[in-house]
Amino acid sequence: PELKVFKKCSLQSNQGGGKKRMWKSLKQILATERTLPWDQNAIIYSSINPPPSFRPAKKYSDISGLIAHYSDPHSKLYYHNAEEFATVRSLPMDLTAGYLSLRGASSIVG
Repeated sequence: PELKVFKKCSLQSNQGGGKKRMWKSLKQILATERTLPWDQNAIIYSSINPPPSFRPAKKYSDISGLIAHYSDPHSKLYYHNAEEFATVRSLPMDLTAGYLSLRGASSIVG
């Protein structure tokens, strides 16, 4: 019976079995890119900006920092539970404005 060979001899690699390929960390890649002279318009790893995420941003309570399930319609502050809601409602307008500015909210509705 004839023995059939299913691998082409021309496709086999003739590389020596010496070193394995080493993986570089992100820090190593960025350091290498900084040392090499690049064209002004070259696309390098550190110049790639990702698109915005499709997932909605997580909202955290302005009082406790826990994940906020609710938003106060009067002050626009985020809160986690009913106890924090009572605290949010009792805050004066200057503290409410301070919390909103810390979060980066643009307008204060009063």
